[in-house]
Amino acid sequence: MSFNTFGKIFRFTTWGESHGPAIGCVVDGCPPNINIKEQDIQIELNKRKPGQSKFTSQRKEDDKVQILSGLFEGKTTGTPISLIIYNKDARSRDYETIKNKFRPGHADFTYLKKYGIRDYRGGGRQSARETASRVAAGAIAKKVLESKIGKKFKVIGAVTQLGIIGCDVKKWNDQNIRKNPFFCPDKSFVKLWKKYLLSIRKSGSSCGAIIEIRARGVPVGLGAPIYSKLDMDIASAMMSINAVKGVNIGSGMSSAQLTGEQNSDEISQKGKKLKFHSNNAGGILGGISTGQEIVVSFAVKPTSSILKSRKTVDKFGKNTSISVKGRHDPCVGIRAVPIGEAMLNCVLLDHYLLNKAQCGK
Repeated sequence: MSFNTFGKIFRFTTWGESHGPAIGCVVDGCPPNINIKEQDIQIELNKRKPGQSKFTSQRKEDDKVQILSGLFEGKTTGTPISLIIYNKDARSRDYETIKNKFRPGHADFTYLKKYGIRDYRGGGRQSARETASRVAAGAIAKKVLESKIGKKFKVIGAVTQLGIIGCDVKKWNDQNIRKNPFFCPDKSFVKLWKKYLLSIRKSGSSCGAIIEIRARGVPVGLGAPIYSKLDMDIASAMMSINAVKGVNIGSGMSSAQLTGEQNSDEISQKGKKLKFHSNNAGGILGGISTGQEIVVSFAVKPTSSILKSRKTVDKFGKNTSISVKGRHDPCVGIRAVPIGEAMLNCVLLDHYLLNKAQCGK
């Protein structure tokens, strides 16, 4: 299998399977002399790990990361940083009854048709378990960006819609996001979301979600206008996350409903300070960052592994039905928040280093 590496200058390669002994990644292109410790990475991994509430998969994984290389006396050396996370709570027996069946909405069918082999234990390489490695890489990117840009830099994500129920993004509050199990930025919706998702889980089904990621303190000038647009690479990064089916930058798809005067972000100057009066562009114009807040949102489809019986076929071409037991997220989108943050951090660092290489700033 090829294409396990992401990035241009700041690159990471992930490896491992859902029910293998371990997963991990190798990060290349990280600048030297950046203060990093395992706890910095662990903080981000703890946001994503399963089993933290009744609203996520009950698989119990510590997601304890170990740094194997690339650091000396607490600082990066500029050499590849190898990270490993051991799997502790894989239950392969849960998948024995469906090993010959294709889960509707899942990658089982395409994976087998392409490679001629399928690891049915939790999805193997195609499992969202792989995303823990991305979060680890993103934690390193975050540390580098904070050291280079300063305290004004921040990437934060939230769930803005759970199934059919959206929250009021105008009431976005960073502090609320970490105080509830849904990463909800509007605390008035938390109780409603709890009731809704419990009913979804009880029925044996699942639901999708919309996640919004915001990046503040991003310098002007990141990105290139043709084949390495910043928004192009951000969209690619988000689409690479398991179960993501659509990405918006700024107003995104809603831009088609706006008139030219509604969509244009007016600009004014006061002294030496330039001001944009709106941000429909999501902080990116012509593929290049404007210095405004970068806003990206993406849609995550419902979890494919559900208890409700669905029609399918098996690998022998026979019609059958399937009901997936085991430990699965009723809404996989919830744990996609730290993954989206990680991927945005990786893209921003990659473009920061590209801009340094070309423009020297």
